[in-house]
Amino acid sequence: MTINIQYQNMPESESLNQIVSDKLDKLFKKYGWLIKAEVLFKLENHRNDRSKCCEIKLSCPGPFIFAKSIENDFEKSAAETIQDLKRQLQKRKGQFIKH
Repeated sequence: MTINIQYQNMPESESLNQIVSDKLDKLFKKYGWLIKAEVLFKLENHRNDRSKCCEIKLSCPGPFIFAKSIENDFEKSAAETIQDLKRQLQKRKGQFIKH
C-alpha cells in the first residue's frame, strides 16, 4: 500500500496528510486488493468560494478508480472524495466473481 500526496498552488499541510492517510488506510484494510493511492490537493481559481479541490486515484486490478470534489475547504473536499471512492469500491467488489 502506497499513498502519494501532492499539493498544487498551495503549501504542504501535515494535518491534511494525516487526515487523508488515516481514511485511506481504512479503505486499504477493508479492500485488500488496492495497490496504491495518488492524492492531489489543489487550489483552483474560481469566482465562488468553492475553490479547494481534492482528487484521488486508486490503483487496483482492472481499471483505476478516480474521484474528485471541489468544496469550500480541503477537509470537506477530501471527505466527499473518499465517500465517492467508497461507493465505487462497493460497486467494484460486487462485480468480482469468486471461483
